[in-house]
Amino acid sequence: MNKMSCCVVGATGMVGQRFLTLLENHPWFEVVTVAARPRSAGKTYEEAVGGRWKMDTPMPEAVKNIVVMNVNEVEKVASEVDFVFSAVDMTKEEIKKIEEDYAKTETPVVSNNSAHRWTP
Repeated sequence: MNKMSCCVVGATGMVGQRFLTLLENHPWFEVVTVAARPRSAGKTYEEAVGGRWKMDTPMPEAVKNIVVMNVNEVEKVASEVDFVFSAVDMTKEEIKKIEEDYAKTETPVVSNNSAHRWTP
């Protein structure tokens, strides 16, 4: 079975870190890129997170050297993947907008946020 390529948006935060540990060695998904706020973009994931890794397990080797993309460059990020996991830490309105922007690219979005919980 071919794995679906995915991106964790909001990857440098605690929820994003958890997504990455859960996706490590996943049988269906392969993390091929990560996205975060502009200040992290252009750095390797390991550089962007620095000493803020909060999980009990070590940072997955497969993501350490991935260059972080800017979460706001929706078209660019979406063009790289089949699937997006959203762990962004923003206001509800910002979350709604960014997740809708990704969905408009016809990229499936799985979110850990409550912003769209009751969206039809």
